[in-house]
Amino acid sequence: MNYIIFDLEFNQQHPDNKTTEKSPLMFEIIQIGALKLDSNFNTISTFNSFIKPTVHKLIHPYVEELTNINYEQINSAKFFIDVYKDFINFIGTEDATLVLWGVNDIKELIRNANYYKLSSDAIPKKYIDIQCYLSKALKYSKGRKIGLKVATEQLEIPIESEFHDAFNDAYYTAEVFKKIYNKRMKPQLYIYTDNKREKHTKTSIDTSALINQFEKMYNRNITDEEKDMIKLAYMMGKTNQFNK
Repeated sequence: MNYIIFDLEFNQQHPDNKTTEKSPLMFEIIQIGALKLDSNFNTISTFNSFIKPTVHKLIHPYVEELTNINYEQINSAKFFIDVYKDFINFIGTEDATLVLWGVNDIKELIRNANYYKLSSDAIPKKYIDIQCYLSKALKYSKGRKIGLKVATEQLEIPIESEFHDAFNDAYYTAEVFKKIYNKRMKPQLYIYTDNKREKHTKTSIDTSALINQFEKMYNRNITDEEKDMIKLAYMMGKTNQFNK
């Protein structure tokens, strides 16, 4: 049995894009990084690939500042369809459990695959959310989750590369996993739900996924006040009252 530790980096709609149409992908994957470990936690192989976006073709300034991913890197990269197939081949056909820092990356990987009408059947359904497990172990209050950088520092794992790079974050997640693993850490079964509604029915935002993405981008917990501000900004944006 293998462990697939993976992480994603995303792009989103550029602020200069003034279209009022809802984007088919709120978060478009622009990098996949992963490690494959055997049952003894030995690294079997690694995966790291940038992706040329087709939905949000310009990098959001904040994403570029946070990740240091620039236009030249992604413009010369392969498209998602090809990288996704490479990643599925990397996962392989052996029994595997996904290990990740926050379960939202599974959802976004499947959502991006669905956008391109690609099958997600080969993505392992078993997963271990290291962030959730460690947050509970450290007795974080409900709704608060430890950041990857903080966890790495607290566990005294050497920091040799920058965070907010999909491969580096996957590497640090693997190191945290190896540090805290015990036999009581059982995989859960992931069930994907799209949250799509029929036409003419009221739609709602997946606030949990939105907040999780902000926490991942800032690499820290979002306060209750900040959560309220994010939700308010989203609702104000939906009214189109600030469109130029």
